Amino acid sequence: MANRMFKIIIVTILTLGTLPFLFSCKGKVSSEKESRSGTFRQVSAKEAKGIMETESNYVILDVRSQEEYDAGHIENATVIPHTEISARASTELPDKSQLILVYCRSGSRSKIAARTLAGMGYTNIVEFGGVIDWPFGTVKG
Repeated sequence: MANRMFKIIIVTILTLGTLPFLFSCKGKVSSEKESRSGTFRQVSAKEAKGIMETESNYVILDVRSQEEYDAGHIENATVIPHTEISARASTELPDKSQLILVYCRSGSRSKIAARTLAGMGYTNIVEFGGVIDWPFGTVKG
């Protein structure tokens, strides 16, 4: 009986001792999101604006519909709806190492598009959410 009680105590201690490790091994604790073939960074609108002001040779990619884009978009953005990324990216975004800043309306479609681009081998993707959180103005047309 004492031997069995000792075994139960040991198993309990070992089990409880490993629980923190199981729950802490969730992957990276950064804003880098993983995809099957690559990653993308997530930044705030303010951080994206800073990148636009300091970097060159980048693409601002609006992944909303053409109608949404026409109603108001970030200046100099290119529109490729998220549902068309797989079909159009290789033609319209031929440099897979070019900095691509991706946004949509609220951030959902831009995450999908960023994952798709990463899965296609694009290596320099920055997702910054939605135009609804963009305080720096938009243009129409």
